[in-house]
Amino acid sequence: MAGSLPWKTAWITGASTGIGREVALQLSAAGVRVAASARSAEKLNALGAGVLAVQLDVTDAAACRSAVALIESELGPIDLAVFGAGTYSPVTTDELNPTHFAHMMETNYMGVVNCLAALAPGMIARRSGHLSWIASVAGYIGLPKAAAYGPTKAALINLAESLYPEMRAKGVSVSVINPGFVETPLTAQNDFEMPFLMKPEEAARRTIEGLAAGRFEVAYPRRFVAILKAVRLLPYPLFFRLIARAVLKSG
Repeated sequence: MAGSLPWKTAWITGASTGIGREVALQLSAAGVRVAASARSAEKLNALGAGVLAVQLDVTDAAACRSAVALIESELGPIDLAVFGAGTYSPVTTDELNPTHFAHMMETNYMGVVNCLAALAPGMIARRSGHLSWIASVAGYIGLPKAAAYGPTKAALINLAESLYPEMRAKGVSVSVINPGFVETPLTAQNDFEMPFLMKPEEAARRTIEGLAAGRFEVAYPRRFVAILKAVRLLPYPLFFRLIARAVLKSG
């Protein structure tokens, strides 16, 4: 990818592990100036001297504004953002704790909104830039054990759909990234079979290629995406029976 990417400066959040980390490393290797954010300074520093480490908690709106100002003073205007900060833990009907649900929404959804609010005005003023964030195929349909996580990802898909037309008219691209199962510390919590499980390196490669191609939705792996989009169209009795068999091993 070296020399072929359309961006000069990228900001990646959630860059300490998983897809975010690999996107930061691959963009840097391709010659893009990269700023990486996460809560862990130690993990950010492990990305190497070629990546600007900007420690950040995305639930802090003021800190997001400060991060943008710091990055642009050090590296120049941000022309690509990949907002990947997020959290996940499975929920059962025995653990319907409102605090847990609120934390998931504050991190996964409002974390993106906070970063958007900090970065989008500058891109709009320049009439250029590419905003993207990592949602999930879990945002397509309701899944057992994802009652706290799935709605945050559905909200992120809806957010991208809502903002795309107006942002495009103002010269700013918007993309939503919908991965399937990727081998990360978060998915390691799952106690069910994860079909089409991918390595973070491959997920990052597909993410970058999709963004560089200007796609609104960057979703992978294709077969899994096609299956879930088809399942979404089924009548509810059949839908619930299939989901119970796949995730709950019942029915």
